[in-house]
Amino acid sequence: MIKADQDVPCLVEFNAAAANDAPFMHQVKLPAGSIATFDMGYMNYEVFSNWTKQGVTFVTRIKKSAVYEVVKENPISNNQSSLGVLKDQVIILGHNHRYKPTRIQARLIYFYDKSQNRHFEFITNNEGFAPATIAEIYKRRWQIETLFKRIKQNYPLQYFLGDNENAIKIQIWCALIADLLLKYIQKTVKRKWAFSNLASMIRLHLMTYIHLMKFLADPEKVLNKVRRKKDPNWTLFPT
Repeated sequence: MIKADQDVPCLVEFNAAAANDAPFMHQVKLPAGSIATFDMGYMNYEVFSNWTKQGVTFVTRIKKSAVYEVVKENPISNNQSSLGVLKDQVIILGHNHRYKPTRIQARLIYFYDKSQNRHFEFITNNEGFAPATIAEIYKRRWQIETLFKRIKQNYPLQYFLGDNENAIKIQIWCALIADLLLKYIQKTVKRKWAFSNLASMIRLHLMTYIHLMKFLADPEKVLNKVRRKKDPNWTLFPT
């Protein structure tokens, strides 16, 4: 889980690749007024119901297999229509089981994204936001995908050094800790660095006795100073 105003995870859960992701939702504790957006794989009607009672807004996509009943059609303004909103419906979502009803009221919003030429169907429990705002909130979900991409590209997780659960978790945690440190450095250093370039540069100079922040601020100046000193001990492994 990642907060919208941050770029590092605030809650991490490991499970088997074939495991259902929905049980993870029970571990997410959010204060009233929070907005949670996630992929359709995390749909959990019991959690949705609890969040609605607690004043937490959720935004996600509806599964094609979802069972629901349309109870109302909300009007669509010309402005919302021009932004891509096709429908805004009030629905009752879920099965009406005899012993354990799992039906909740929600909004179902049909949206057309012109930039991607794709149709989306969003569900939310928020009754006040404009339909286009709901679509915009869901776009923020891509932030977690960017995090996954960054971790896969910059850390050695293609292969694991051990084949037991504990070894795999240790390697993943080390990658997450390294990512946190690098994001802190990226935010702190005055010079603007692309994350991949920053990670590569630090990896190359991991075994050199150079002040990291000074080096990242002006690499050429620091390296020239090292060359002028001709100190053979400036690196742990001299070549």
